[in-house]
Amino acid sequence: HMTGDKSKFVSLQETESGTVTYGDNNKGKILRTSTIGNSSNTLIEDVIYVEGLKYNLLSISQLCDKNFNVSFNNECCLC
Repeated sequence: HMTGDKSKFVSLQETESGTVTYGDNNKGKILRTSTIGNSSNTLIEDVIYVEGLKYNLLSISQLCDKNFNVSFNNECCLC
């Protein structure tokens, strides 16, 4: 899981720890791996904060592996 939105993190300590390479071969700095969420019931661990990333990238299979229930309809995705 990756995001460029610092406000999603429960806590975040910035420490540079590598890069990710996008499909167009540009790179983004990995600044921290931490936990995101809005309550103790909805926390996703091991999320990478990537400087400049414009989208939140979640792995549905990883969420299912961690026993999240994921469902989609025409308007949204529910976890």
